[in-house]
Amino acid sequence: QVQVVESGGGSVQAGGSLALSCVASGYRYSSNCMGWFRQAPGKEREVVATIYIGGSRTYYSDSVKGRFTISQDNAKKAVYLQMNSLKPEDTAMYYCAQSPGTSGGTCYTRTYEYTVWGQGTQVTVSS
Repeated sequence: QVQVVESGGGSVQAGGSLALSCVASGYRYSSNCMGWFRQAPGKEREVVATIYIGGSRTYYSDSVKGRFTISQDNAKKAVYLQMNSLKPEDTAMYYCAQSPGTSGGTCYTRTYEYTVWGQGTQVTVSS
């Protein structure tokens, strides 16, 4: 069974840090993309960061660039999201997802391109 499982998250004050982990199983891990997305109440799900497993190319949304870092451990089939300098507007449910394809080695950023999703983990940042 193909699945991804997130862990980490929690509550932190503004300016603090949190780390999320995502472990994949049940499918060939190489040559695809993993992404972190988030969804705040009343808002659409949006991309946060992506990483190309086959080549480590990364993407960050403008809202997190310079504060978040996505990384991978291929041996563990794991992807991580280190979140620093957190802001109240980062509060959301964070999801890990896998996309089976890429656009010439560049990961997609649209949610519909990702076919396997985790259950989500809550991140709450208080001011």
